Amino acid sequence: MNKSHILDLYDQNERINVEYPGARREVTPDVVRHVDTSGRSEGMILYSRLSAANAEAVIRQQIDYFEGLGQDLEWKVYDYDAPSDLKERLASHGFIIEAAEALMLLDLASAPPALWQPVGPRVQRLTYPEKLVDAQTIQQQVWNEDASWVIDYLGESLRKVPERLSVYVAYVDERPASAAWVYFPEHSQFASLWGGSTIKEFRRQGLYGDLLRVRAQEARQRQVRWLTVDASPMSRPILEQAGFELLGWSYPCKWKHKSQK
Repeated sequence: MNKSHILDLYDQNERINVEYPGARREVTPDVVRHVDTSGRSEGMILYSRLSAANAEAVIRQQIDYFEGLGQDLEWKVYDYDAPSDLKERLASHGFIIEAAEALMLLDLASAPPALWQPVGPRVQRLTYPEKLVDAQTIQQQVWNEDASWVIDYLGESLRKVPERLSVYVAYVDERPASAAWVYFPEHSQFASLWGGSTIKEFRRQGLYGDLLRVRAQEARQRQVRWLTVDASPMSRPILEQAGFELLGWSYPCKWKHKSQK
């Protein structure tokens, strides 16, 4: 794998050009940001081109901008972003630096044969927003937090751009047990994997692997070249067994506007 070449493609496809439902993409000379239009009130900066000379000024500009909108902000920092101390600079401005996530990549052209094994009927694709309550239930139980965004955000995506999003749930005895989804950006060589959560009592039954296979198989049918995922320590070993390679590290940096502090 030519890591430098892949990272250039990844940045162009997944950080610079990507657009998401429920958000307005804005490009400035310094950042690519996504302003929330769905009601979640959290914007995002996925890409920045900064230097040690202008980083402090740009950070303050973005805080002021999202503060004026009344939106929280997630600034996604990658370990190869400049300047090298970007996340420490963000922390000094009040951003909470969350746990590092492993940026994993799979070249579908050389994926292992096990990934193409049939997936059983316990995995179902949710095509109607009304069914997303099953995915919401899983997210809430696994992460012990409000997951109403599953209904709002994913539901809006299924209604407005169903061709870009596929949501899957694995059931055990008709109970929702594990959920995951895959996003297909327009005109991109990449598809990104999200969710990947299994309720504790249903773990070690191969559900995560089933959901991984069904999404990889759909991506290959769509003629996508690469799959990416920001992996937690729990999912990384499973992904490595499926042929994913470590591309880098990302850090979600969270800032809340004044009324939320």
